[in-house]
Amino acid sequence: MSQLPSEPEFEQALSELTTSLESFLKANPSYRKALDIVQVPERIIQFRVVWEDDQGQAQVNRGFRVQYNSSLGPYKGGLRLHPSVNLSILKFLGFEQTFKNALTGLNMGGGKGGSDFDPKGKSDAEIRRFCTAFMTQLSKHIGQDVDVPAGDIGVGGREIGYLFGAYRKFRNEFTGVLTGKGLHWGGSNIRPEATGYGLIYFVQHMIAKACPEYSLSKSSTLVAISGAGNVSQFTALKVIELGATVVSLSDSKGTLIATKDSGFSKDFIENIGQLKLKGGFLESFKQFGDQGKYTYHPGKRPWTLLSKVHIALPGATQNEVSAVEAEALVKSGVRIVAEGSNMGCTKEAIAVFEASRKKGGEGVWYAPGTSNCGGVAVSGLEMAQNSQRLTWSPEEVDAKLKNIMKDCYNTCLSAGEQWSGEQNVGNDIHPSLLAGANVAGFIKVADAMKAQGDWW
Repeated sequence: MSQLPSEPEFEQALSELTTSLESFLKANPSYRKALDIVQVPERIIQFRVVWEDDQGQAQVNRGFRVQYNSSLGPYKGGLRLHPSVNLSILKFLGFEQTFKNALTGLNMGGGKGGSDFDPKGKSDAEIRRFCTAFMTQLSKHIGQDVDVPAGDIGVGGREIGYLFGAYRKFRNEFTGVLTGKGLHWGGSNIRPEATGYGLIYFVQHMIAKACPEYSLSKSSTLVAISGAGNVSQFTALKVIELGATVVSLSDSKGTLIATKDSGFSKDFIENIGQLKLKGGFLESFKQFGDQGKYTYHPGKRPWTLLSKVHIALPGATQNEVSAVEAEALVKSGVRIVAEGSNMGCTKEAIAVFEASRKKGGEGVWYAPGTSNCGGVAVSGLEMAQNSQRLTWSPEEVDAKLKNIMKDCYNTCLSAGEQWSGEQNVGNDIHPSLLAGANVAGFIKVADAMKAQGDWW
């Protein structure tokens, strides 16, 4: 019996990877040793963060950095500020980040960090003081060639600025130690948009193969999105730009469903962006004068509220689609499900989608969180720009992002065809992108580790 503490999120991620690797490991049993080793983080750092609130009182939170794997490059992964943060969540995120980063083709390892600090309801001054205190400890363990954090839930441009400024003062150096920086002090064009844009570029390849009749250039294509943060906003804006219809957005308190055929507009999404910058919730839209254009559903996620949808893009947080919600999506006619969030679907929900895929015909084709690797890909491009002391144009970065997502899709598709362990994959039944992503990412990391003497 294991003496390790229960870590449900990490155990779920490990189980998902292990299941996906069954066919590959059966043919290549020596790699089982690599699986034993890669699941253990290279280093876990935990520290106390003491900061001063606006009343002059000392407050304390826990800070973490999980430096998971550096075989392909410096540790790379976001910082999350949210009351739910714990080691299980950060280990699962760092574990998945390792294989996701491998599929970008860039030299990045995997890591994740953050704190159980809640920025909601805090003043700018309190957030600045917290970020300074947090970086006091984190700065001892990161660097542009060691570990390069970025943003995540609760960490946007404001927080990255405070963190970068603190690091610069503590270390007396201006280096690319964080990504997601402001454009005029080391940031990259397209970085704020990259996760959402990259998700759509990945999905476009899925649509072209599985259901071209639901092209995102058609207003008749209905796209359901959950979340209302950075990822979901730019996912929605790219869908609208291409011509399809966004029918839902959500946050932790409820869901907005568009009731007009035109769905949400670009202006509406931008208003939501301004609301979220101020720490607001979607429920506040109940008070405004657009009655008839949308309905608000408190305490609900969008998946059971839609009678018809073609593309579903979970973009909020982990385990936000349950088996019941997955069945509702299948019933509503969904054809593509791709995760903008990390591990957005429960194991049971994935089983529902995979069972639908295996039936062929108009079944659901599911893509895991690998499909949201556009954000970390452009973070990698930001690191490259920082190393060269230059800035690429938006067009250059966007073109590189499209190529990275195309290559990632093709890698996942090819590995899925080879290693899904299914005998009936063909024109009518698409290969498992879940298996493909996990196997392809694992092989890249495992081979790098073996070459460097980490297993034998």
